[in-house]
Amino acid sequence: MILKLINHAEEYAVREIAASFFPKIKFEFSDDTKGGDYIVSEYSFFNEKHIYTAYASLGGKYAQVSFEEAYYNKTLIKKSVAHILEEITGIHLPWGVLTGIRPSKIIRELKLSGKTDIESKEYLKSFYMTDEKKAELACRVENNEAAIIDNMKKDGISLYIGIPFCPTRCLYCSFTSQSIDFSNKLTEPYVEALKKEIKAVSKNNFIKNRSIETVYFGGGTPSALSSNQIDDIIRCLKESFDLKNAKEITFEAGRPDTITKDKLEVLKEHGITRISINPQTAKDETLKLIGRKHTNDLFLKSFKLARDMGFEHINCDIIAGLPEETEEDFKKTLKMLEKLSPESVTIHTMCIKHGSYLDMKYDMYSMTAANTVNNMLDTAQRYMKKLGFKPYYMYRQKNMLGNLENVGYCKNNHECIYNIYIMEEVESIIALGAGGSTKLVSNGRIERVFNVKEVAEYIKRIDEMIERKENLMKEFC
Repeated sequence: MILKLINHAEEYAVREIAASFFPKIKFEFSDDTKGGDYIVSEYSFFNEKHIYTAYASLGGKYAQVSFEEAYYNKTLIKKSVAHILEEITGIHLPWGVLTGIRPSKIIRELKLSGKTDIESKEYLKSFYMTDEKKAELACRVENNEAAIIDNMKKDGISLYIGIPFCPTRCLYCSFTSQSIDFSNKLTEPYVEALKKEIKAVSKNNFIKNRSIETVYFGGGTPSALSSNQIDDIIRCLKESFDLKNAKEITFEAGRPDTITKDKLEVLKEHGITRISINPQTAKDETLKLIGRKHTNDLFLKSFKLARDMGFEHINCDIIAGLPEETEEDFKKTLKMLEKLSPESVTIHTMCIKHGSYLDMKYDMYSMTAANTVNNMLDTAQRYMKKLGFKPYYMYRQKNMLGNLENVGYCKNNHECIYNIYIMEEVESIIALGAGGSTKLVSNGRIERVFNVKEVAEYIKRIDEMIERKENLMKEFC
């Protein structure tokens, strides 16, 4: 499909909105709009007025819109394009032209500027074309986040420990993770390199002068490692860093097929306060389709094992819009969680991530329609409210079905503090391990430094990874 810009250069903004309506279409910027489908976005300035115009011809249908404003803003260009595409396609985007990953952060900024909740919600609706339900959700999330952020330690930091191994690679996954079966020989060298980075970074003065609030073991699937390797990493971490004042330590034991009693005993012994055991769906046919090696029955047994061993905060992730799933399938997953009563639930929207197998083979699968996925999310919100769960953090990603959202829900006092800190970018996070993204925050300034993603490269270049962090942390000491 041809995209044409006149008198402005907002290519990214126009492509972003067009892709929200046509996620499977490839776009090309060109001045030649003859003989095919096209979208044109035009800007002009006349008589002290900024004029935004958009017109399109798609599948024989034509639409045009033009309006004036007193100022220039690329969001207004996005709005003009969204108006004509909604008219032609009949597709409505619940978040309107709000494409940023942190809607609640916008609410927080509006409230810091003096706006009330009601005024902030109305701003989302009028400026970004956001639906009432989504604007209300953003406000609820921000209110719940604020209670955590306001109690954040001034000298606090968080740690992220990356374990880039999984039993298999899921259909939708683009994370830098390797199959444990094919890369087992790398796990021990990886553990040694990770321990070296842990020990070295812990000695930095930036770390010594701060209090560690949260720790998060993510991946990949950390529980893909052996119980001895998990024990080795956590012992090294506790010997290197002072964790006695940590508010939470999360460990993603996300894949039920990696969970064993001896691994859970290690986590229990080390005082892990929160674990994730993720069903994704209660439908075995879908689990097989997306590349998971476990059944729903195995998930239920793993959940029961963890509960019987005394884990008091279990999180469960599920996905709305998985290939070939219906609203009824999704409701069955919600009903299963209702019976289990985990302390927190993260509800993801299916995302066609660049680099995933699903992205490469998109046409092979029947994807759930965007309006159906939105219905699933509305159903989930009603379920969570009925069960006494509150939405405490939210984020969005590129290429999500319907341009929708991921939301974390929890029972009272069971927020994942780390999730709030990383999404709202309010606290420095030191990331250790392959693919880690360290983010230092100070007085509105945010600086990042990255570890290499590929495991063998990380092992080979571990000294360089350590040096990268040290150089950045020197600037913040």
